Amino acid sequence: MPRPLIYITLVLVALTLVPIGCIYRARHSVKRHPRIQVVYDMDNQFYYKAQHENEFFPDDRAMRLPVEGTVARGDLRADDPFNRGRVEGDTTFVTEFPVAVDEALMARGQERFRIYCAPCHGLSGNGNGMVNVRATALAEGTWTPPTDLTSQAVVDRPVGHIFNTITNGIRNMPSYRDQIRIRDRWAIVAYVRALQLSRNATLADLPAEAQQALSQ
Repeated sequence: MPRPLIYITLVLVALTLVPIGCIYRARHSVKRHPRIQVVYDMDNQFYYKAQHENEFFPDDRAMRLPVEGTVARGDLRADDPFNRGRVEGDTTFVTEFPVAVDEALMARGQERFRIYCAPCHGLSGNGNGMVNVRATALAEGTWTPPTDLTSQAVVDRPVGHIFNTITNGIRNMPSYRDQIRIRDRWAIVAYVRALQLSRNATLADLPAEAQQALSQ
């Protein structure tokens, strides 16, 4: 191959690397402004930062609350028994679970109970949690002991009543609506019912084979 042709080939190969180098530099360089501004005003429009004042509104707040009555898509929560623990269109608490109570729900309820309820109510539900033990030891006179969830008073309450207590709180107990999802609240109620059965069960409540095993 003639030497001039070799030089020309090498130059052409080198030139093909120039676009690649330019692209690499463009992708790895940092600039304060956009490289291409098609609509200049859209690129530089003014906006308010969080927690800043905005004199346009009567309350001078730039951050706006959702319009009253608006509901997020798929979050209407029109099912009163499931979402509120009450009979549809009534204020009466439901007495039956609006969800299927199975092994998976019970396991979930046990897990959530140990996280959110046991610190005050104890693992057994009788109110001997570490928070209550500590508050009682301090004896400051402002502590209301947690309810024994296995007591007859709670046993007699409808499942909707217990669900409502978890949702809205009672006395010193705060609302857990923001920490615990609706289905998980029902799972906790199911587990509380299981604790009540385990604490108040008699020999007659056991299956025949279990009664026979205990009698041996």
